[in-house]
Amino acid sequence: MLPHSSATPVPPGWGSPRSPTGTARRAAPGARSCCGPGGWTAWRSTRWRAGPGVGAGVASGRLQAAAAPHGLTGLPGSSPVVSVAGVALGGGLSWFGRAHGWVADSVTAFEVVDGEGRRRRVDADTDPELFWALRGGGGDVAVVTSLDVALHPAPHLYGGRMLWTAEHAPEVMDAYRQITAAAPDELTVWLDLLHFPGADPMVAVDVTHLGTADEVRDLLRPLDRLARPLSDGRATMPVSELGAITAEPTDPGAGLSRAELLTDLDDGAAKALLADPIAPLLSVQIRHLEGAFARRSDSPHGPLTEPYALYMFGIPTTPATADAVAGKQSAFADALPISGRKPFTFLNPDETAANAFTPEALARLRRIKTRHDPHNTFRSNFPANR
Repeated sequence: MLPHSSATPVPPGWGSPRSPTGTARRAAPGARSCCGPGGWTAWRSTRWRAGPGVGAGVASGRLQAAAAPHGLTGLPGSSPVVSVAGVALGGGLSWFGRAHGWVADSVTAFEVVDGEGRRRRVDADTDPELFWALRGGGGDVAVVTSLDVALHPAPHLYGGRMLWTAEHAPEVMDAYRQITAAAPDELTVWLDLLHFPGADPMVAVDVTHLGTADEVRDLLRPLDRLARPLSDGRATMPVSELGAITAEPTDPGAGLSRAELLTDLDDGAAKALLADPIAPLLSVQIRHLEGAFARRSDSPHGPLTEPYALYMFGIPTTPATADAVAGKQSAFADALPISGRKPFTFLNPDETAANAFTPEALARLRRIKTRHDPHNTFRSNFPANR
């Protein structure tokens, strides 16, 4: 969907234009429903349905590239190569989640093949229980072939990374805590402790603001008072270039990760994070949550009330290194105020769906799984019924 009424040229490789229908649900307030690999639909009214949706294999970066010229955005994470569907089926933490909630909260419909081999369109009206389960429950109740998502206005975006040597980590941490304590929902700030092979330890702050540089300048002033950074990549940018902020590798590779949700980032937590070098970990990332994450969500995750997410990553080059990485991750978790809950998309192979969902949500997911896939035709890496 696009913010004008006539048929619109389709982005290259995205299929043929389709005409809107007058039978679909209303999109989320302030949003326009999405486009997809089968074609873009121009919208005059949010009561119209936007084509066949985003194909299950469409990468987040591809959706961003198509939406950006129209002043719109999806809810992308840090990597442009992750599929929109894959993230949404696990709930999904986005750069813009503080403004718009879970990625799954912006899904308005799914096209699926169910356990009996039937093609179905699932939304809040046709099957509210299955719709609830698909919006973040892990996806092992049906095969999703496409989904409709709401796009959100993003006429301006300011963002980038600032990088310092690790000796400045205490001052950077203080500035980070000061900023996140007063941040509006449009501002997202992450802190990264980094130690890459062959390089000195560093600390970074990653920023996105759904607005102009002038609007956020005063909010980010604590960073500008710090020592001169090694680099400062903050600038006005298109939403299609978000992946450049963290510049994560886009090719597959071995890694060991562990995530936790922090109940606080007080003086004790900050001290524990900075007490020792992070090696053998490559990165320890703190993501500010709150905002729309903490508000009502009709999804298996529900509201995300913890204010920060912790993500720790290392590369297991040898069995001994793998043990050291896991040990360092456990040491951080033991020293920090964690809730024990984890985002589904951050689970690792030693964890289960029970680490992501409340007992009540997990029981509901199991009932829906039994009803819609009694023969366990579909298997998830983290099945609800395990």
